[in-house]
Amino acid sequence: MLAWVSQSISALIDFFYPPFKRYIPIQTFRYIACGGGNTFLDILIYFISYNYILDKQDIYLGFNAFGREAVISSPIMAFIISFCITFPLGFFLNRTVVFNDSVLRGRVQLFRYILLVTACIFLNYIFIKLFVEQFGIYPTVAKIFTTVIVVSFSYLTQRHFTFKK
Repeated sequence: MLAWVSQSISALIDFFYPPFKRYIPIQTFRYIACGGGNTFLDILIYFISYNYILDKQDIYLGFNAFGREAVISSPIMAFIISFCITFPLGFFLNRTVVFNDSVLRGRVQLFRYILLVTACIFLNYIFIKLFVEQFGIYPTVAKIFTTVIVVSFSYLTQRHFTFKK
């Protein structure tokens, strides 16, 4: 079933590739398509989570930590919600559609992907906090700026480390 899904996604992406054939390799085109789709989904889920599920309200955890009430801010909680959906989807797409020629074992790829995503979470957290709390940028716009930075880092790392040939 999953093989059929990845083959179908590859076929759909490859259908749109011919006009770009002279400019970028197929693997880069697939990365842009898969990454772009997953990033769009991430931002959409973030927007829906922040504005409608969380209703822009922080989450109070009901206990004190370090002498203060433990709270997860709504921008960070929206990130956590979107991450829980787009992390497994991103790994599946990168492993089976984009970097399907990697000779590394699946568990090695997953471990490296987890390391990369951990770094990306750290970067997301820092940039969202910076953009929202220090620069006063609206959370969804801050998420978009953050995404541009993190995706650039992620592509280079995946190509040369996570799914290395």
